[in-house]
Parts: sequence; structure tokens; C-alpha cells
Amino acid sequence: MAVAAVTTKPLHKPLQKQPLPAGRPREWYISHNRRLKAMRLAIALLDSGVYYPSSADNDKIRTTAERVGIHPPSDTTCRMVRALIRYGR
Repeated sequence: MAVAAVTTKPLHKPLQKQPLPAGRPREWYISHNRRLKAMRLAIALLDSGVYYPSSADNDKIRTTAERVGIHPPSDTTCRMVRALIRYGR
């Protein structure tokens, strides 16, 4: 019986962050950062086994944000997280 090797090294090199483009309206930056935060939270919830939006209530999303080290999301961001889980399949 073959035993699979387990590695703790990352499989790829993380991408370098790029600065956001200048000259956009403030609302664009707010919505952009909100989308990024919602995406990070949706990924964390999916990784923890939450696959249905009905099981991702605001408290669960905020608890996950605290565990991952993200500031608590607003109600709007929580709705975006559920939408990503629902339609992101």
C-alpha cells in the first residue's frame, strides 16, 4: 500500500499585491474592498464546510471573520457572502 506524502510548503508563490488605480470615485474603492472581503469570507466558510447560504447566518460569518483575522463585516457584506456561496458554484 502506497502512502501519500504530505507537505507543508505552499504549492505556489503568492501573487504580489498591486496598488489600486488612482482617480476613481470613493464609492468604487469602498465597493471593491467590500467585494474582496466578501470573497475572503466566502472562501473561509467553504473551507470550513459551510456549503449552503441558509447555514451562513450573520453570526456565523462574523465568527469566521474573527477567526480568520478580518474586521467584522457589515450586514451588506454578509449578504454578499451568502450570494457568493449561492451563485459561486
